Amino acid sequence: MKGQIWETRPLEFWAKAKELRASWQNSIDAQKQVLGQGNIYFCDWQAAFPAIRIVEDNPNGAMISNKSSSFARKSRLACEIRGWGREICGYHNNCWGEQFLGYQANGEPFQYREFVIPFPCVCDSHAKRGQQCRDFAPVPQWMDDQCMYLGERDAAREAPMLDHRTYCTLREINDLERIFGQKFDDEKLHKLIEDHFLIEAYARDISYYMATTIPTPLSVKDLYSVYTIGGLTKVDPDETVKFWKMVRDEVKWRAENHIAAVGNERFRWIEAHPPSWHFLKYYRYMEKYGAVCLGSQYTHMEGGAQLEKKADGSIDRRDRLFYPKDTPLETREDAVRFFKTPDAREVKHFKIDEYIRPKAIQEFAEIMQADGAVLGLWRCGVGCTMTRKEQAMLLRESGLSVLEYEGSQPGDRTDLDEKRFLDQLDAWMESLGLRKLED
Repeated sequence: MKGQIWETRPLEFWAKAKELRASWQNSIDAQKQVLGQGNIYFCDWQAAFPAIRIVEDNPNGAMISNKSSSFARKSRLACEIRGWGREICGYHNNCWGEQFLGYQANGEPFQYREFVIPFPCVCDSHAKRGQQCRDFAPVPQWMDDQCMYLGERDAAREAPMLDHRTYCTLREINDLERIFGQKFDDEKLHKLIEDHFLIEAYARDISYYMATTIPTPLSVKDLYSVYTIGGLTKVDPDETVKFWKMVRDEVKWRAENHIAAVGNERFRWIEAHPPSWHFLKYYRYMEKYGAVCLGSQYTHMEGGAQLEKKADGSIDRRDRLFYPKDTPLETREDAVRFFKTPDAREVKHFKIDEYIRPKAIQEFAEIMQADGAVLGLWRCGVGCTMTRKEQAMLLRESGLSVLEYEGSQPGDRTDLDEKRFLDQLDAWMESLGLRKLED
């Protein structure tokens, strides 16, 4: 690498990450269990419901876009001729297209869903994910509501919302037990609480080392390879804990020994939400300028969203807001209520940061020691763009240089002009006095 200052090395955890991701895909393709569409925030169904598998559109739709643009285009066309327009989230259209076509991007037969629980998120099109699967075949559907409000956090408003979120999940568990004859393992649910504490502690450490170390030991492109493992891509909980410890230990070692993600790092930038998954090479393109991306609140949802800058200038984990530390976790309801509380695990959810605490992106940029930001303005999937212009203004007020670009959505390449985007990046870097170190 031209202009290299620091040593670089291949990531040792990369092989294990691919193995775990493949095991998740295999558990779906070869499954003889009940397969559901959606995602559950609070637990790993493969542990508490051993005979149930969950497929979520975010990682699946992103992978389709990344691996095969031609298949993704074919999938979206299959949706369009059935009335779903281009304003629909690309993740949805990629996954629904598989359903309509009857086969997956890898050529395997599509595994039809037997129930639906739409992803409980404030992105307003998430409920549509469940609707199309339910309309395709008469399968059961439940809604696991997010429940949010605008304004400062308020304990009085929070309480009934938490009651409702807890009720939704308890109803789902009871109904799934009754309909599919599966017994939910409450002891494993409590074990998962311990696992989540460990995973989030490791993830927080990883975010901390990325933020506080120059050069950063890990770039966002590296982090995107692992950040869904154990969350949106659900694998064995014990293996998940071991894996995140492996990643934390390697990142810590790299930070202590100045092993860089980008050997010529001289400019650090953040983003907001995922990139266009088919065009990840722009991260490598930016490295020609010595520029490295540290990610976003979305990327660091497990760890970085738990960090804040203290009054003395130090960076440490955030304090809880409404969840008492000594809350008992004895019954199923206790465990579900714990997982449904946004700050139960000393974390303010990144969506709450975006909608209730828009200035949190300024804090995130400061924690990550960012020099600039690249913000995508997506034309579909409204939850991916809400507050984005306000965030840009806030970052500029903080003294950061901000580049904004347009596209369809991270899972849809239709309206992203790749050449124009690279031209924008060139003009942006040159306006900051940076020239390519290599070509």
